[in-house]
Amino acid sequence: MSVLNVLRKDFKDVRRAKLVWAPALLYTLFMLLFFWGQSQGPEPDFYQVLWGLAGIGGAMLVPLIALVAAYLSIAGERESGSIKFLLGLPNSRTDVVFGKLLSRSAVVAAGLLLSFVVGVGVAAVLVPDMPFEYGDYATFVAVTVLYALAYVAVAVAISASTSSRSRAMGSAIGFFFVFNLVWNFLPVGPAQMLEFLANEFDFDVSQNTINLIYSFSPTGAYMNSMKLVMPDQFMRGVGAMVTDPPFYLEGWFMVVIMAAWVMVPTVLGAWRFRRAELG
Repeated sequence: MSVLNVLRKDFKDVRRAKLVWAPALLYTLFMLLFFWGQSQGPEPDFYQVLWGLAGIGGAMLVPLIALVAAYLSIAGERESGSIKFLLGLPNSRTDVVFGKLLSRSAVVAAGLLLSFVVGVGVAAVLVPDMPFEYGDYATFVAVTVLYALAYVAVAVAISASTSSRSRAMGSAIGFFFVFNLVWNFLPVGPAQMLEFLANEFDFDVSQNTINLIYSFSPTGAYMNSMKLVMPDQFMRGVGAMVTDPPFYLEGWFMVVIMAAWVMVPTVLGAWRFRRAELG
């Protein structure tokens, strides 16, 4: 029950924070922009909208929504000293970590789900003639929310492992830079570097291995999970299009990777927080 107590208290504290809801509003505006863009063309394409939301909105905005919502969840209270009051209710340190994870996840998921509900209404108004695939849209929503929760878990783990706001912010920014921009979008990512070294020193690395390394980050797994939703032509160039791919490159396994990004950082964050000196 202590986890639920932390969840309820934290949800009440954070649900009115403008800093938490502002990125979700920005995501909604991006969604409106994509649907408006389709309304200007001769043949509206439902999957083009989803691909834009995944590539720009998902890969960039969703991590920011999650990190902003959760990176101060514990570190902010440690710096202010209010964490001692929270732990004296009584709540264990593990209760605090899991309660914060659930409350911040609920806020982020609520913001995204509201955006997607708005998207359905906007599509009906702006592009009424566009075929709207509700099943694929529901799958897209589900994997996007899971992707966001992976970043929430990382942010809570970072917050549980740091003792100040500045360190939590720096660590969250560093994680976003390394595991989003560098890993998946810059030419110095691990997959690209391995491919470069293989060509430079003349040793064989399978395309499956390169694709798997690309998918180890939350963003890489999210982009490749679009195989569950998108037609094949949208997936070319992402690193997932291989003939008869092994199970670890299938869309469902990308969901497993994102789920692991929810569980593993949470466990590590709880472990670090249990060992932390609160001063």
